[in-house]
Amino acid sequence: MTENPIVLEDLRKSYGRQEALRGVSLQVRAGEVYGFIGPNGAGKTTTMRILLDVLRPSGGTARVLGTDPRAGGADLRARIGYLPGELAMEERSDVSSWLDHQARIHRARPGAWKPYAERLGLDPSRRIGDLSRGNKQKVGLARAFAHQPELLILDEPTGGLDPLVQQEFHAMVREAVGRGQTVFLSSHVMSELEQVAERVGVIREGQMIAEAPLEELRGSIGSQFTVRFEDVVDLDALARVPGVNKVRQVDGSVVLDHTGSPDALLKTLAAHTVSHLRAEPPDLEDAVLQLYRGTESRPEAADTLEGSLS
Repeated sequence: MTENPIVLEDLRKSYGRQEALRGVSLQVRAGEVYGFIGPNGAGKTTTMRILLDVLRPSGGTARVLGTDPRAGGADLRARIGYLPGELAMEERSDVSSWLDHQARIHRARPGAWKPYAERLGLDPSRRIGDLSRGNKQKVGLARAFAHQPELLILDEPTGGLDPLVQQEFHAMVREAVGRGQTVFLSSHVMSELEQVAERVGVIREGQMIAEAPLEELRGSIGSQFTVRFEDVVDLDALARVPGVNKVRQVDGSVVLDHTGSPDALLKTLAAHTVSHLRAEPPDLEDAVLQLYRGTESRPEAADTLEGSLS
């Protein structure tokens, strides 16, 4: 049986008395896009750096493509495409020369980065030091994807990219998975993960608080129904319908928060004259915020997350 590309068990990292990771355990399956969610300072980047042996853990175990990162060396790194949150590049070099050098390090064929640079709208003749943040991000993405690695580890990959380039990046991720590659994607941009992720892990203050398929996590907070009635309706009766958690009136409509099967609610609504009905599926951001609020250990925790997601 093929080992999962990423396996973390009770991973811990401390800086003196400060615990950055407190027993993180997760598994990323071959050929999936795994979204790693959390606010700034939650432990996402620390985890990724341990996977690349940029940092050493204080305890627990990490295995990447079946190998301990501390022992994998250049052979393991050549099988990984990594985009760090802050990519260090030779500012005096032009894009083409730097990517050619990186291709040799990662054992990619010459010019393998060129199709990705073209797709991302990157001018390879430019000097790196003259590039904007978004264009530097494009250089990092071209480097990570060029050698079509078994595993892509991407830390906040769309930072600085305009919406059209973000869409091209999403297409690149889907194509990579279609080739059998695995993607471990860190982000606090919920819409990005909704575009590409199959499963998500939520980290808070160095601890995993949830791990689930994307649809399961989103579905955990239910849906919102907005209904406009032409006749009189008993709000208390609506509140007693199975699955209805909250009922309120907003601008002449009735808004219901609902979880589970909508069958009982729809049968109840059918007994009335309804002129308007809208059901809105929950988004990932709402689901994650609810998770954080449900597990917060300090009053400002949810506000901290909400600010980082905006």
